[in-house]
Amino acid sequence: MNTATRATALMAFRDAAAAGEVDHALTAQRLARRREAGAELSLTIYRELDAIEADWRRFEPVADCTVFQTFEWLATWQRHVGARVGAQPAVAVARYGDDGDIACVLPLCIVPRRGVRRLCWLGLDLCDYNAPLIARDFSQRVQPDRFLALWRELLRRLQAEPSLRFDWIELEKMPQTIGQQANPFTHLDVTANASGAHLTRLGDDWEKFYTAKRSSATRRRDRTKRRHMSAFGEIRYVNATDRDDARKTVEILMEQKSRAFARRGIADIFVRPGQRDFYLDIATNPKTRDLVHVSRIEIGATCAAANLGVVFGDCYYHLLASYDDGELSHYGPGALHLRELMAHAIGLKLKNFDFTIGDESYKLEWSDTHSELCDYTAVASWRGRPQRWLSDGRRRAKRFIKQTPWAWRLVSHLRSAIGSLSSLQLPQRPPGPPLRARQHRRRRSLASWATSICCRRSRASAFPAPR
Repeated sequence: MNTATRATALMAFRDAAAAGEVDHALTAQRLARRREAGAELSLTIYRELDAIEADWRRFEPVADCTVFQTFEWLATWQRHVGARVGAQPAVAVARYGDDGDIACVLPLCIVPRRGVRRLCWLGLDLCDYNAPLIARDFSQRVQPDRFLALWRELLRRLQAEPSLRFDWIELEKMPQTIGQQANPFTHLDVTANASGAHLTRLGDDWEKFYTAKRSSATRRRDRTKRRHMSAFGEIRYVNATDRDDARKTVEILMEQKSRAFARRGIADIFVRPGQRDFYLDIATNPKTRDLVHVSRIEIGATCAAANLGVVFGDCYYHLLASYDDGELSHYGPGALHLRELMAHAIGLKLKNFDFTIGDESYKLEWSDTHSELCDYTAVASWRGRPQRWLSDGRRRAKRFIKQTPWAWRLVSHLRSAIGSLSSLQLPQRPPGPPLRARQHRRRRSLASWATSICCRRSRASAFPAPR
């Protein structure tokens, strides 16, 4: 009796195991057929960010994306910049047809300018990387042909809505990969952006990382410069942890940066509509407290360097940095601050330090990963054709200049000369925004002929190497 019972149980176990193997094989076959056929996708377009906020926030932690695609970053941009320039959000959300889960979020908008409407990324000018948010299994379930069909459907539906119609498309600064997946927008007819992006992989010990990255001679020079700086007072690395301190630090950063722009003959980004308010909001808003990192180097009573960075996932994004232009600048307070920031990131157990867009020499010295960025343009009506031609010509010229050392040196010298000329006419430290705006317009009248091909410049060309 017991023997028969054990035999029956064993046979039942084997039958169950065999059935499980069959079910597993059938499931694998269904998944394979689904991948071959392409996932069924449903598309919804949202014109108000509030309508998609809850789903967007839930999707962020489980999606492949960068910090520039987070809801808080783009909602802050729309509040301070987009609304002022008349940007109309057009956020497209694709969901899988079988389970209703989000497959991707495309944060787009329509921006009107001089009677011509442009389809572009939401937050375009204050995002170093523009891209969709995609599910972790997106590339497995959505084949390139299916994504292109989705893109065509989206364009058709946008043009069917009077408030969302556009004359041309300009999608800039798109990374080739998002997380571990290929960016689906690279399946379009993209071209190379003028700038690349750079990242370094952090270790778990700052001293080991520093020793591996910098030669003994360079480390010795760093120590010598630090001793020179210490002659001006105690050196302190300060994290601005409360709201008032963060605001004060960012205001100092923008003031130092504006003076640097003037010296180099570069248009001041902080006088553009809403951009100053954007950075102050993102640095002081309680909702972004865990996202944004504001710090400074104090030497004696002087703020020698300041920084605004972002922590997202396992990465520190190095966004805005400045340094005092007085005598301390000869000893590299910006470079000192950069080392402190990387040590801070290692202390947070982060894996990557992203220098973001731009090919400045100091990034090349520290980084071990280079990423190409790409752009895409297209015409949707006769009104958009001239704008597309101008955009393509500007980008080709900009890429030639940046990729050609003698041309880049020439343009840099011209801008610096124009900046020096402007500084003879304008006070070095403008007392307030109205005067700063007037100075900005006068400076641009002098510099426009030399920088016209670099108009609407990226943040990359606006931020020099730390010193």
